[in-house]
Amino acid sequence: MASIVTTKANQFRHSTRLLFSHLLRHGRSSTLLPPFSSHLQPLHHPRQVGNQVYGNGSLSLCQRFLSSSSVADNVKGEKPASDSDRSAKDGSGQGKESGGGDQKSDAGRPVRGGPVSWLSFVLLVITGAGLVFYYNREKKRHIEEIRNRTEAVKQGPSAGKAAIGGPFRLINHLGKYVTDKDFLGKWTLIYFGFTHCPDICPDELQKLAAAVDKIKEKSGIETVPVFISVDPERDTVEQVGEYVREFHPKLIGLTGTPDEIKNVARAYRVYYMKTAEEDEDYLVDHSIVIYLMSPDMEFVKFFGKNNDVDSLTNGVIKEIKQYKK
Repeated sequence: MASIVTTKANQFRHSTRLLFSHLLRHGRSSTLLPPFSSHLQPLHHPRQVGNQVYGNGSLSLCQRFLSSSSVADNVKGEKPASDSDRSAKDGSGQGKESGGGDQKSDAGRPVRGGPVSWLSFVLLVITGAGLVFYYNREKKRHIEEIRNRTEAVKQGPSAGKAAIGGPFRLINHLGKYVTDKDFLGKWTLIYFGFTHCPDICPDELQKLAAAVDKIKEKSGIETVPVFISVDPERDTVEQVGEYVREFHPKLIGLTGTPDEIKNVARAYRVYYMKTAEEDEDYLVDHSIVIYLMSPDMEFVKFFGKNNDVDSLTNGVIKEIKQYKK
């Protein structure tokens, strides 16, 4: 049985080779549809294998194979053609539709246009331009109103001066009672502190003393530096006298009773408070401000700790010149 199958397979391969060689010589495979043409008649010669004749069976098998192959090839060849025809038809249909946007479709219905027409687009642009114009006009009007209000405030009556300063009665470092009237006719620079201050008060008083000399040098204006203690319990007349002499010969030191110091600190809006007491070694927290007082002993301006010697000097000169005008 195995030998028969092998023989059949060999015959099939031989027939196939002959058929392929015939196709290569005579052209297209579409002529191989059943029934076969006369060119394939030489393939019907039976061959003797052993004691049996095998020919018609192998040829019949080959014919079946070729017939099925040809039919399959025709089917496959027809399918792309149908696809291409369909795509061609679709393309022609789309061309017609795109070419005639305003024409009617096959069903007789009018083809709808785009969602935005030229009229609606023009109206949208006009509306947007109107809104922008209105916004700019209102903005300019608002800015003009603010400017007019500012000018009206500048041209209006003065709102008055800060309620800083006032009468006081204290003892100077020479042991003599003085009042605010003793400083009339002079430009005065006043600083509040205490003699036991470790760093801030010495720094501020050195700055004040240097500024007094620079003001005199640059503008020829005489100013009087004043130190007022906020620690009356420890800052006696002698203590204040020794302290002020370390900074400037013109520096005037003032002290007094606790009530007198409280009154003058309240008049000048100065904050001060003792920290936790440990015997007599305590600190006093206080405002760090230098006040510029006019020759009438009226408040002009204050200068904080952020001002150095130059800015303090230039600031005082500027305020004095403006005050004289």
